[in-house]
Amino acid sequence: MISVSVGEDWRCTVFDVEAGGSRPRADLDSAFTHSPMGVALGTPSGELLAANAVLGELVGVPAEQLRGATVFAYTHPEDVPGARAVCRELRERRGRVRYECRVQRPDGGVVPVQVTTSWVDGDPPHLVLVVEDVTERKELEERLLHLSAHDPLTGLPNRLLFHDRLRHALERGHREHTPTCVLVLDLDGFKAVNDEHGHHTGDAVLVAVADRLSGVLRASDTAARLGGDEFAVVCENTERADAEHLAARLREGMPGTLTVGGTTVRVGLSIGIGSVDAGTEPGQAEEAVVRQADAAMYADKASRR
Repeated sequence: MISVSVGEDWRCTVFDVEAGGSRPRADLDSAFTHSPMGVALGTPSGELLAANAVLGELVGVPAEQLRGATVFAYTHPEDVPGARAVCRELRERRGRVRYECRVQRPDGGVVPVQVTTSWVDGDPPHLVLVVEDVTERKELEERLLHLSAHDPLTGLPNRLLFHDRLRHALERGHREHTPTCVLVLDLDGFKAVNDEHGHHTGDAVLVAVADRLSGVLRASDTAARLGGDEFAVVCENTERADAEHLAARLREGMPGTLTVGGTTVRVGLSIGIGSVDAGTEPGQAEEAVVRQADAAMYADKASRR
């Protein structure tokens, strides 16, 4: 059985009770001091009794300065309620709890961490906290999440994120009684570009179109690449007349020719608009408005052949 003692001089000593009552175990004491992760001892209420140098570096203050402070003093304000709940849970159930939160450094920096907090019976009982910096893991998770929701060629949201944004817009429209519009866009002549100039030029055309879309839209609009040469736009809180004006601006931005990488190609733009009235129940509206916009796009394409 491992026990931890914090003396009057605030030094931390680790004992192996089974190995000889109160004989210090130098290797375990060293493990506390030289652990690659932040380690601290605290009271059940969250007051810190001792901390190693790694935790001090992570928090941004000398380890000695952490003694007597509370874990909440260096926890991001939004995460403090969760940290307090962990302490309450440990007092009630003992055992161990693992959770994630953010450290708020005195210099204003914020560090995402994973904290494993364990209850240790003793006289008095105390907590052992192991704090791991998970910045790299979080950055990787964010990159993977971005990749899963965005088109790798154009950087625009993909079909999955498009439908997520559309659902959000429809829910807002129902809640706040605002209209929603969807534009579906398809490039005319794109197959000929690929056939005559190759897929490299075709990809460059798609990127150029995506850039032009992003340059015309409002911050509240979401442009997405649905696949191939098909794009779509979600317009929150937008009347149909405003969506028609946006479609006209998009057509003006695609005058019929486009130069990419020194090659001039002929491409047009077919656009269809679907609209949902303010206050409409989201339910079936998501599929219906996309079908409406899709049908209007094909009608627009047929009218200009």
